[in-house]
Amino acid sequence: MTVGQARKLRRETTVAEAHLWKHLRNRNLAGLKFRRQHPIGRYIADFCCEEEKLVVELDGGQHAGDADRDEERTRYIEKFGYRVVRYWNSEVLSNIDGVLADIRIRAQDIT
Repeated sequence: MTVGQARKLRRETTVAEAHLWKHLRNRNLAGLKFRRQHPIGRYIADFCCEEEKLVVELDGGQHAGDADRDEERTRYIEKFGYRVVRYWNSEVLSNIDGVLADIRIRAQDIT
């Protein structure tokens, strides 16, 4: 994936991505620096904390029948040393506090 494609995805963000980004940007979550739509090899991660090697992926309804593709993507990103966590868009929109708490715990598990 190219930087241009990542920029396009940043402009076309989903409601769930925008909602989570409000909480991750500017080191708002435990002082962690996240980037959104960050290229990693041939994929673009929804959110990436390079210093903790943590990738956060949001999945919408289109992912329900695509578990094999998501698993392949996760394995590929993990080859770069990242840990990948996934949340459903609906979970981000209905339980942002729980999602943020889980991300914080997973980042601490890495360090």
